[in-house]
Amino acid sequence: MAGRGGPIFDGARRLEMADAFQTGGADYDRVRPGYPQESLDWLLDGAETVHDVLDVGAGTGKYTRLLTDRGWRVSAVDPSADMLTQLLRKLPETAVASGTAEHLPLPDLCMDLAVVAQAWHWCDPLAASTELARVLRPGGTLGLIWNQLDVGVPWVHRLARIMHAGDVHKPDFHPNVGIEFTGLAAHETRWEQSQSPDEVIELATSRSYYLKAGSETRAKVLSNLSWYLYEHLGHTPQSKIALPYLTHTWRARRSSGTCDTPFELDN
Repeated sequence: MAGRGGPIFDGARRLEMADAFQTGGADYDRVRPGYPQESLDWLLDGAETVHDVLDVGAGTGKYTRLLTDRGWRVSAVDPSADMLTQLLRKLPETAVASGTAEHLPLPDLCMDLAVVAQAWHWCDPLAASTELARVLRPGGTLGLIWNQLDVGVPWVHRLARIMHAGDVHKPDFHPNVGIEFTGLAAHETRWEQSQSPDEVIELATSRSYYLKAGSETRAKVLSNLSWYLYEHLGHTPQSKIALPYLTHTWRARRSSGTCDTPFELDN
C-alpha cells in the first residue's frame, strides 16, 4: 500500500519486511549505493554547533561514514547485529548499539543531530518522532534521507519495475513526522553510481521484495533482469552502467510545539 507517494505498511507487515535485513550485511554493503556529500552539507545549514550525532537504522554505515568524516562523536543504532558488524569493520571508532527509532538505548537530550537514512519507512513515524525528540537537544536537527533510482529516465523506470523498487517516491511525497518537529524542508541531489550489469542484478537481490520472495519469484526477477540488461539493453559483463540516483534529504528542527510551517523543496 502506498500513501503520499511512498510505501506505507501496517505494524505487522512493516516488521515482517524489515526483518529481511537481519542478515546479509556483507552483500548489502557491497552493492548498495552510498550518499552524496551534498546531502549532509544541506542538512547542516542553519544548525547550531554539532558535537554528538546519532545514525538510526545505520545498517552497514553508508551514511555513517559522512558523519564520522566530520570528526563528531557518532553513535549508530540498528536492530541487525549483522549490519552493525559490517559497520564496525569500516568504522571501528563508532559507538554502536542494538535498537530502533521507537526504542533508543540512549539518555535524554544527548544528541545535536539525528539522521535516519533509507529507514524511515520501516518506522512507526509518530512513535519514532517522539523518541527522537527525547534524545535530541533543544534546536537539534532531524534528517530523513532516501536514495532512489531516478525513474524519470525511461530505461531506469523499466529497471525499477523489474526490480519491484517500491520505494520510489511520487512528486508530492513528504515524510510523516510528529508534532515534536517543525520547519520540514526538502533537498534533492542527482548523482550516478557506476556498476556492472551483474552488480545491478545483485542490487535487486538486496531489496526487501526479493529477500522475502519465494524461489519461483526470485528466479523470475533474476531472469527478467538478465534479459533486460544483457539482451534488451545490449550490455556485456564488462560494461559499466551509469546508474542515476536521486537522494532526497528532509530536515526538521526539534520543537516543543506543533508543526505549522509548510514544507518547502530546496533545489
